[in-house]
Amino acid sequence: MQRPLYAILLDGGFLTKKLYSKLGRHPTADDIALACDELQAAPQVEGYELLRIYYYDAVPSSEKLQYPVSKADYNLALTERYRLSQSLFDQLILKPQFALRMGEVTLSPQKWTIKPRSQKQLVKAARELTDDDFTLDLSQKGVDLRIGMDMARLAIREMVRAVIVVTGDSDFVPAFKFVRREGVKVILQTYGHNVRVELKQHADFVLDNSVGVEVPAEAEGT
Repeated sequence: MQRPLYAILLDGGFLTKKLYSKLGRHPTADDIALACDELQAAPQVEGYELLRIYYYDAVPSSEKLQYPVSKADYNLALTERYRLSQSLFDQLILKPQFALRMGEVTLSPQKWTIKPRSQKQLVKAARELTDDDFTLDLSQKGVDLRIGMDMARLAIREMVRAVIVVTGDSDFVPAFKFVRREGVKVILQTYGHNVRVELKQHADFVLDNSVGVEVPAEAEGT
């Protein structure tokens, strides 16, 4: 008899931040694969077979622009952040059972926004602005949408009977509610992040940093 299938869905931005805090360095594809090995050992999916690991992130911007004050050229494609992100994606896509779902990072029309700390300083004492007073005004698009759509697709087509979702974003509450109503078990891994209670309420199980250690979720009817 074929075992029921499950999928792992990774909010890449959230996961890499958690791994960075734990490791003290930028995580590699091997680090992410190891985290997924630990997720697969969770007792909540014992007896299930893994369908696929979906990794969601945004392709970093490669735009060319100028610093806001000095007007010196600034090529985002030459930054360390861009190099590390691309290297990670290139390695992950070659991992067995991994599928990448990519959104994009976009710049606002004004490109730059003043840092809150600099705003406070300028209120206390006027001075000339420098490039260091500004930060790029970036936004991530399409990542949350892809996670929610994949969860719905997997549930509606009855491709899986359970999902492990690694995130701290309460925007996924509607997706959790939907797939549970379709009979899919939702397992939330927060890695100890202080998520809103609504997200936990609509998960069947909530895991913390330790494999298989379950944090009681609020009972919620489906």
